[in-house]
Amino acid sequence: MNNIIVLATNNQNKVKEFQALIKDFPIEVKCLKDYGPLPEAIEDGATFDDNAYKKALHYARVLGVPALADDSGLVVDALDGAPGVYSARYSGENATDWDNCEKLLQEMKGKTDRTARFQCVLSLATPGGPALTWESSCEGKITEERQGDSGFGYDPVFYYEDFGKTFAEVGMEEKSAVSHRGKAMQELSSEFDNVMTWLNQRMEEIRPKKPDHAEFEHNDWSQERMV
Repeated sequence: MNNIIVLATNNQNKVKEFQALIKDFPIEVKCLKDYGPLPEAIEDGATFDDNAYKKALHYARVLGVPALADDSGLVVDALDGAPGVYSARYSGENATDWDNCEKLLQEMKGKTDRTARFQCVLSLATPGGPALTWESSCEGKITEERQGDSGFGYDPVFYYEDFGKTFAEVGMEEKSAVSHRGKAMQELSSEFDNVMTWLNQRMEEIRPKKPDHAEFEHNDWSQERMV
């Protein structure tokens, strides 16, 4: 393996978070910005698992190195699991966080069951196709109005009982310790010795094999140099 893992994101905060988690391992962490314009992955899966794998495999194959992607969202019981995989575009393709929260609060008007959970799936794929997956969730309730100005996404309407606050009313470090994505990342980092062994095996399988001496006898100089 060339000791590079690409995070399928342009979010520098995610890069810093992952770098901190695996700082004791000989891995260079990069993100999509490091490679310039790239074709976008098509995330049309029916589940978080589908979309995380589609994204990870897409960028692993485009770049030729292992890629780590996540897909996450909010699952609300009273709405039969919505917004689910459509969390980022719940109120339309160009939806803002504010728009999505407003639609959710409207849909939840009069609902007595406010239970919900954030779910996250991490997928680490190699160019050859195999991938490892980690999944985690965080239980909470949907508030009746916005509370707090921190965070992003649905944080202002997601009440976490152990805090007695919404995710938008606590700091990022406090939130990450219990969040769906934070727990999935912690699980990945705790297994990273085994992950590196797996990555090395998978990358070795797709590395071009060097021809033996008999094969060289039938190649001209340019073909041999290309190998």
